[in-house]
Amino acid sequence: MSALKNVRIVDITRAMAGPYCTMMLGDFGADVIKVERPGSGDDSRGWGPPFTGEAYGPYSGTSAYYLSANRNKRSLTVNLKDPEGQEIIRRLVQISDVFVENYRTGILDKMGLGVEDLTAENPGLIYCSISGYGRTGPYKELPGYDAIVQAEGGLMGITGPVDGPPSRVGIPIIDITSGMFAASAIMAALYERVRSGQGQHIDVSLFDSQVALLSNVASNYLVGKSPPKRLGNAHPNIAPYEAFQAQDKGFVVAAANQRQWELLCDAIGQPGCKEDKRFKTNQDRVKNRADLVKHLNQSFSERKAEEWLNIFREAGLPCGPINQIPDVFEHPQVVARDLVLEVEHPVAGSIPLTGFPYKLSRTPAEIHHHPPGLGEHNLEILVDLLGYSPDQAASFREKGVI
Repeated sequence: MSALKNVRIVDITRAMAGPYCTMMLGDFGADVIKVERPGSGDDSRGWGPPFTGEAYGPYSGTSAYYLSANRNKRSLTVNLKDPEGQEIIRRLVQISDVFVENYRTGILDKMGLGVEDLTAENPGLIYCSISGYGRTGPYKELPGYDAIVQAEGGLMGITGPVDGPPSRVGIPIIDITSGMFAASAIMAALYERVRSGQGQHIDVSLFDSQVALLSNVASNYLVGKSPPKRLGNAHPNIAPYEAFQAQDKGFVVAAANQRQWELLCDAIGQPGCKEDKRFKTNQDRVKNRADLVKHLNQSFSERKAEEWLNIFREAGLPCGPINQIPDVFEHPQVVARDLVLEVEHPVAGSIPLTGFPYKLSRTPAEIHHHPPGLGEHNLEILVDLLGYSPDQAASFREKGVI
């Protein structure tokens, strides 16, 4: 049995943060009903190339981006601006556990789909709002996008080469972590509801997630009061813990404690480094990082990366090559951990998706459904789940309600 079996989610989100949240819940077995705009659907359906194939009828929109965050869902198209469409959502909410939305503050209230409206329909409803800046504060009505929040929230300021420009992280990291925070909060609220029988409102923002993600860097500043600088691939508090260059390519090795530092000195054939006053303690090594890196790179230039990595692994040191994405998906650990899964799609054929990062022993995550085509489950949901007649469903289509 799935961990979230019999939990129903109404998902009216699009792009990445909201869909990633509900995909996680779907992975654990929740019935996720993805509500999309008739005709166009989730914005990310058109974010390509690449696409899995040509656009095709009611299943159009198979961008790789869309596929990455929308498995284990059913798709229902609803025009939320239409009163009959709003009534469909209310009927869904009455028989659901969770409602997830990522509209700008105030938009859904105007449609009668705000938190007070829907919790009146279902007092046990967990209503989760994901937005750029949250539902309170002076920025609450502003739109928020991952790259903008990476910039405004400080992540770009600490990312990139020491002497180069600020850099964006190469994935939509704030969208993804916001989705993960939202999924965690939803599961906590579901657990609490078992005791209280009551729902609640969850307010997650990209900006809050970004600030929380600053983690140890934030703590360094709040405690030490010294503004952090870009360190490239180096760790702000530990040395050596960064990328180095061998004869052929780069790799990362870490000496996170004194024992590992001593092992590293022995591994590179320079036990005298242990007593070098510049490098004797971690504090010394952080202070003299430039000298340390120069010294180590001189040694590392004598061998190829794989040779060093074998030496380090034999010594028990944390290390790894700097791989490109094709290297990652040929990695033996990726194969062993089932981190690529093939999913059959009724039109697009076999689709490769990343596997589950969470491994549960009794209630494992599973793929219950391929990423749905636009409106693929309209009749199934309207007729079988909500009790509309086939004629009513046909009328909705003719009037543009679905």
